Order: sequence, then structure tokens, then C-alpha cells
Amino acid sequence: MAKKIAVIGSGFAGLSAASCLADAGCDVTVFEKNSSPGGRARQFSAEGFVFDMGPSWYWMPDVFEQFFNKFGKKVSDYYDLKRLDPSYRVFFSDQAPVDIPARLEQLYAWFEELEPGSSTQLKRFLKEAAYKYDVGINDLVYKPGQSLAEFADARLIKGVFKLHVFQSISKYIRKYFKHPKLVQLLEFPVLFLGAMPSKTPALYSLMNYADIALGTWYPMGGMHEIVKAMHQLAVSLGVRFHFDSPVEQIHMNAVKAKGLKVNGEFKDFDYIVGGADYHHVEQHLLPSKFRMYNEDYWDKRDMAPSSLIYYLGINKKLDNLQHHNLFFDESFEAHAKEIYEDPKWPSKPLFYVCCTSKTDPSAAPEGMENVFILIPTAPGLEDSDTTREQYFDVVLNRMEKLTGQRIKEHIVYKRSYAHNDFTGDYNAYKGNAYGLANTLRQTALLKPSMVNKKVKNLYYAGQLTVPGPGVPPSLISGQVVASEIMKKINVP
Repeated sequence: MAKKIAVIGSGFAGLSAASCLADAGCDVTVFEKNSSPGGRARQFSAEGFVFDMGPSWYWMPDVFEQFFNKFGKKVSDYYDLKRLDPSYRVFFSDQAPVDIPARLEQLYAWFEELEPGSSTQLKRFLKEAAYKYDVGINDLVYKPGQSLAEFADARLIKGVFKLHVFQSISKYIRKYFKHPKLVQLLEFPVLFLGAMPSKTPALYSLMNYADIALGTWYPMGGMHEIVKAMHQLAVSLGVRFHFDSPVEQIHMNAVKAKGLKVNGEFKDFDYIVGGADYHHVEQHLLPSKFRMYNEDYWDKRDMAPSSLIYYLGINKKLDNLQHHNLFFDESFEAHAKEIYEDPKWPSKPLFYVCCTSKTDPSAAPEGMENVFILIPTAPGLEDSDTTREQYFDVVLNRMEKLTGQRIKEHIVYKRSYAHNDFTGDYNAYKGNAYGLANTLRQTALLKPSMVNKKVKNLYYAGQLTVPGPGVPPSLISGQVVASEIMKKINVP
């Protein structure tokens, strides 16, 4: 008889786990507190504008392709993927924006222009980053993080020094490059990993390989197209979905989870996957004696950032913006310190602007623009309407100045989203947006365990456990947890 499995949450990790388990012959039901799938990658429409609510960068296309290949499918069966060129635009402090080209030869030329000899250095840097990406994405991230034996792999042991795990990415980048613009460009991908570049392992130069070599892509229709594809796949495999169905309690029987309480009813299951916020599942749904960690443990974890987001509808076309735009006209280091070392609302924030209508006409009415603005912030901050308005004025004034146009008076739709919303919509611990930081002391075995060692049939997936924050890691997390359950029930 097929094992009955409940998945709590329909974000990337939950959808991934559900499909893998259903494909293995399990009877899978997903419970989602919101009215649609996707978690942070939901989508909403207003006034003719269509907004992706969270993730907007499509990196590591191979991870998505490999996922669908597992089921005999291809990404192209579900959505049209377009490579962006330029990949993104960066506004530096000298107010001279730079477009980062998709073609390597053009990027080498720009590096060389800023710092003679740096194009050769970039080739060496990317060669090392490619090795890290190969080992990291094909070996490390698919480990469940349950024992050191998992890492007793000849390739990992032999290559440990080539992975630069014990060196900071800040020092590593500066070993190759001196020009501040080049350093800032290469440090930017780790801003969302949860620590200062000086405290982030140089292993994560693999992110630079993903950015520069593999490219920045966009699924036409928005990032939610990935969610729609994964949901469609899961349904085709027999997965059942219950929306507007927040789980209220994990029902225990001795040392096993007997089932879930949902909408006032108890439902029995053989296994449970917590694909929702790990802290919430453990601390609020599970009786205290079955928790592996206490509140003190969680409070001492280093979290990746939260975000203050604005969704704007603009009634004209905007000049001087690309699809992705990074506003690095203030100090990178100062903002990072106000996220990680001295948590507070940033004094002079860096911010990111996504203008999807530059690529996708369906994102906005004709002649108008869809604009998404994100300020990375420390988690756990007090979030108020007054603060949101204050920062809205800050970023709009800088946008208008740096792009040379009036924007405020052309806003016909506006919505903000921050800590309180992340907590309310996703039960996100401290209102985090990206999960647990990828620091050395929170890597692999040192992350919250994917397996609850006090409850024989309870597992966790998502960005608060292995492998870590981001869309591709969450997608992988679901696959890894499904693999662990399949071992338990003797499915090859």
C-alpha cells in the first residue's frame, strides 16, 4: 500500500519534494496556508500590472533543467526562457551606469578597461569558480547533511583546498582585482547569503560563475511560471493540493507523527515534510518535547536578509533602466554592516530595481512599466508604514536623480511589502526573506537538521535547512528530503 505523505507548504522545496515522492509511488497531499502555490514566489495582478512577489533572478538554469529531466520533461515543455543581454545594469557612485554584458568577451574588455591585466585574472578566477560550481552543485548541495561520512568522497577530500572553504571571499576577490567597481561587482552575489563578504567562504565564488558564465535568464510571464510548471507537474503525478489550509498542529503518537490538524480536522499520514518555515513548523506545530532546538538556538542563528519591497505601476515608459538594475551609488560595506553586524534600518541603502516590462509586455499595460524595488535589510526590525514611506522617498529620489527623469508623479499603482508581511504570509522567522545565512558555522552538518531525530517520520526542507537560501537550493532541498524518505521506505 502506498505511503501517505503530507507536505506542509507549496514553495519550491515543497513542490519539489511532493513531485519526487509522488513519482516514487507515494500518496502525497500538500497543505498550503495561502490561496495559491509558490510561497515567496507567488504572483499578483492589479490595475493591469502583473507582479512576481519575490524571486526575480533566474540563475543556475541547469538546476531547473535537471529537475524537470527527472520526470522525462524539459523546461521548454512549460515556459519560454530568455537570456538577458545585458545581464543587468549597475549604477555606481560616479553616476555612470554600466551594463554588464552577457558575452564574456565584452566583459573581459570592460574589466581590462578599468584595470589593465584584469581580463586575464578574470579568466583564472572563473576557471576556479567553475570547479567550485561543479563540485558544489553536483556534489555538496545534494548531501543531506546528516554525517561526516557523506563528505568522505575522494573528489571532495582531494579538492578541499581548491574549494577555498577556509578563506573569505572578500580576500579571495582582492587577490585577483583591485579596482573598487570590479570588487563590488564580484561581491554583490553574496550580499544575500547572510554575512559580510569578509565572513563568507570563498567557496561562494561559484555564484560569480553562475552570474557571469551561466548567465541571467527570464521565464516569459514571470518567475511564477516556474511555480505553475512545478504545480502542473505535481498534479500530473497525482499530488493533491489543499489551499487556504494552514496546518494547525502536528499530531503525535509516542515517537512518531501520527498526522496533521488542518482546518480543525485531524488527518493521518505516514510521513510529514515541513516545507514551510522550519522554525514555525518546529516551534509552533510540534509539542515541545519533540523539538530538536529551542528558541535560544534559533535566536543565535545568523539569518540571511529580509527585504523592504515596493511594487509600482508607472503610467509611462522609463528611460535608462534595464530589466535588472543595481543601485550601488552608496557604500556597499556600510549597508552590509547594517544588515549583519549592527542590525538597523540602513542609513544609505543600496537597492535593486527590476523592470520586467522591459522584457515582458504581459507585465504591464501598453506604454507603461512594471517596477519592483527591493532594499535588503536586517531581519527582525520593527516594520511600520512610516518607515516604509521614509525609504520609499529615499529610493525614488535617488532613482529619479540617477536615471534623469521624474517617476513619482507617474505612479498609478503602489504596494509595499516587508517584515510584517513575510511573517504574516509565510510565518517567516524574524520576517526573513531569504532563510538561514550561508556562513562557515552554518554549513552542511551545522545547519538545522533535515531529519527530526526525535520524531521518526518528520523531515524538513527549504531555506532554513540544507543546502541553503535561494531558489535553486530550495528546489534541491525538496529533492534531497524526498530521497531520504525513499531510503526509509525502501524505494530505489
